Amino acid sequence: MATVAVFRSSRAAFPRHGPKSRVFQIGITESRRNLSSYLVTPKELAEALKKSPPSPINSEPRVIPLCASWFLPNDERKGIEVFRQQRIPKARFFDVDKVKDKHSPYPHMLPTAKQFAAAMSELGIRKEDTVVVYDSKELGIFSAPRVGWTLKVFGHSKVHILNNFKLWVEEGLPTESGELYSVECSPYPIPKEIDLDAKVASFEEVKEVAADYNKEGAEGVQILDARGAGRFAGTAPEPREGLSSGHMPGAINIPFDAVLDPKTKAFLPKDQLKKLFQEKGVDPERPIVTSCGTGVTAVVIETALEEAGYGSPEKRKVYDGSWTEWAQRVKPTESLIVKDDQ
Repeated sequence: MATVAVFRSSRAAFPRHGPKSRVFQIGITESRRNLSSYLVTPKELAEALKKSPPSPINSEPRVIPLCASWFLPNDERKGIEVFRQQRIPKARFFDVDKVKDKHSPYPHMLPTAKQFAAAMSELGIRKEDTVVVYDSKELGIFSAPRVGWTLKVFGHSKVHILNNFKLWVEEGLPTESGELYSVECSPYPIPKEIDLDAKVASFEEVKEVAADYNKEGAEGVQILDARGAGRFAGTAPEPREGLSSGHMPGAINIPFDAVLDPKTKAFLPKDQLKKLFQEKGVDPERPIVTSCGTGVTAVVIETALEEAGYGSPEKRKVYDGSWTEWAQRVKPTESLIVKDDQ
């Protein structure tokens, strides 16, 4: 059986962070999408795959299922293993632990434009292809939004999230299993003119927000933390050994699974998402930064905000380093880690 190659990122072409503006050139040609909305149902994807299958002999834009299954480091399950066990036919596997900035000490920082293009090339994905990212059936929605967001950040205009693979399986839609199969590499252009500062919040930016919390004249940026309530409160340990739990001053805890249906593990309807954010006290008129453990489930919240039409996209960012960077970089004397039992 054919297998999708697991790839390695190429060497960084430019720095990930720094005082200079992180803007690179890109030409983005918008074309009509095959799918009508960012979140797509299993039925919609199945129909789209019939019309534009991911065949190597198909020179027209194709629909590519992209599995992004990933589990926390304290979970014995592995994304690549569940991909082998059951997947959408002809799907490719995006390894969240490998397509990243390997020069960063933090787990899941965005790759460089060159690394991103190399990964897409090795996956055989073309710039004009429609990519539908999906998660494991075990978690429903977890890491797929992060990968979908990554593609959007680097200018891949035709990207969607399957809502979700758990329902795909339950609805009896086709699946396959077995080892990875090789795909023909397609040269993917290195993205240019990408303003990372517009979508990604840096440590320095978030630190300023946290330090200014409750101070007169502060900009009122809201930090939404997607970690579980225990980790947020500082009463439960972090999955990464040696890392303090707790939260940033003024942060609002919205565990990522709060925006999902407890039974289907799919995103809640728009009206329920909007109600949830209102009940949590999130002001749609103020800037929002989403955070989590390593920048993965933060994008579950960002996607829910987008789906609910809550807050301006121009005023929303994802804190890429998230709590793993925060807990390692702030100093104890700065009082920037809050525990509810203190």
